[in-house]
Amino acid sequence: MKENLLIDGLVKIGISEEQAQQLSPKLESYINEIILFNSAYNLTNTSDHDELVIRHILDSLAAYLPMKNLIEKVKSSGNPAPLIGDIGSGGGLPGIPLGAVFFEEKFNLVERMSKRCAFLENCAAILGLKNVEVVNSEAEKVPEEKYDIITFRAFRPLDEQMTKTLLRMTKKGGYLAAYKAKMDSIKEEMTGIKQIVSDYEVIPLAVPGLEDSERNLVVIKKE
Repeated sequence: MKENLLIDGLVKIGISEEQAQQLSPKLESYINEIILFNSAYNLTNTSDHDELVIRHILDSLAAYLPMKNLIEKVKSSGNPAPLIGDIGSGGGLPGIPLGAVFFEEKFNLVERMSKRCAFLENCAAILGLKNVEVVNSEAEKVPEEKYDIITFRAFRPLDEQMTKTLLRMTKKGGYLAAYKAKMDSIKEEMTGIKQIVSDYEVIPLAVPGLEDSERNLVVIKKE
């Protein structure tokens, strides 16, 4: 039954039944690692299996189709091998689930805390994610124009300083993809940075099991 919750959710998000079946054991292994190390590393706000599936794995992968679209846009603009950065990765969300799904793309999990980096490296090894590299660094110290796509979830509000930092490490023509909740809060954040970001797109996300919770992906293109 537990596995069905995950597989059913992956299919509802738009992942094929065949790929969902292949992904399930890897993602279950990842969930087990979070449960095992959560109390020591403070990775997520729950260690309950089903809550981890819904609130963290499926929440991270609810952006599967929009992320696929962004990757295709980068490739069509002449870059066949985009580099995607998960900034402030923490326990690896959304970077590890996305890295497992988009296994042909290169991901950097950027995390400042060394002990969490050790956890992330262990997870990438256990899951066999050779496309995932862990970067022990503060966001502010990431080199300029390093990433084609930057994503983050439950990291920090998009204030002026953080937005400048994120855009600095994004390549021209690249994208920021920020996991956010309510539209009211998004509008407030974006009003505060309208001098830096004049245009953005909000893509509603449907998280299986969280139908009553508003979730959105804010996409900003760096011109």
